[in-house]
Amino acid sequence: MRGLQGKVAIVTGGANGIGRACCERLAEEGCDVVVADLQEDRGAETVAAVEAIGRRAIFVASDATSVESNDSVVDEAVDVFGGVDILVTAAGVAWKNYVSGDPDAAKAMVEAGRGPVDGIVDCDLDEWASVIDVNLTGTLLAIRSAGKQMVAQGRGGSIVTIASIAAKHPEAGTPAYGVSKAGVWMLTKQAASALASAGIRVNSVGPGFVDTNMTKIIKDLGIEDTVVKLIPMGRFGQPSEIASAVAFLASDDASYFTGELIHPDGGFFTD
Repeated sequence: MRGLQGKVAIVTGGANGIGRACCERLAEEGCDVVVADLQEDRGAETVAAVEAIGRRAIFVASDATSVESNDSVVDEAVDVFGGVDILVTAAGVAWKNYVSGDPDAAKAMVEAGRGPVDGIVDCDLDEWASVIDVNLTGTLLAIRSAGKQMVAQGRGGSIVTIASIAAKHPEAGTPAYGVSKAGVWMLTKQAASALASAGIRVNSVGPGFVDTNMTKIIKDLGIEDTVVKLIPMGRFGQPSEIASAVAFLASDDASYFTGELIHPDGGFFTD
């Protein structure tokens, strides 16, 4: 894709799943990558994967909900690579205390499952706040920190947020998750409007059901076949397929895109 060679990309949530796939795909397109995540061991694996492709990478321990942590990620990118050209906000949680790849946490979530009515009238406010804090406020903080740097550099940039089909489809996630991702979608439009004059494009990718640690709960619940039947293409997506959409929006091939949300979802949602 055009315009990615030699660029510097920050990917939050880059240690696993879609985030890792984005790091690898951007590296394949010629980017150096800052892997921002809480999980150091898995982050180191992503760094190694990027380096194996032939690009430079660093890991920065990062709490998506912390202003200081997001600023530190940008500072490291500037110190090591000289600036920031691309931000991908892939950090996210499906529920409170979510840890990617932790089977015990997923099991606990399944065992604590509640019906749709309970999810609203007995909504756990700590759960709600935790998911909103990471998925929505965390996205804002990442955009805030990287956006300041991009504006200061004066050469524009590209920001790609990760939303979800749950942003538009209530059946695709819990109330907290769906609302957080709908917020990411509106935040993307707000940021696109605000930053366009600085040459910064802001777009979003809203994946469907993708084969990651986050969707493993669907298999644990024994409903994978039921979910697959709802997808016209008849399968879950792969993280690499989402990363391809992210790379497109980050590239000059999408130079007239801003404020847009695209759904790689196998046809689950058509708008």
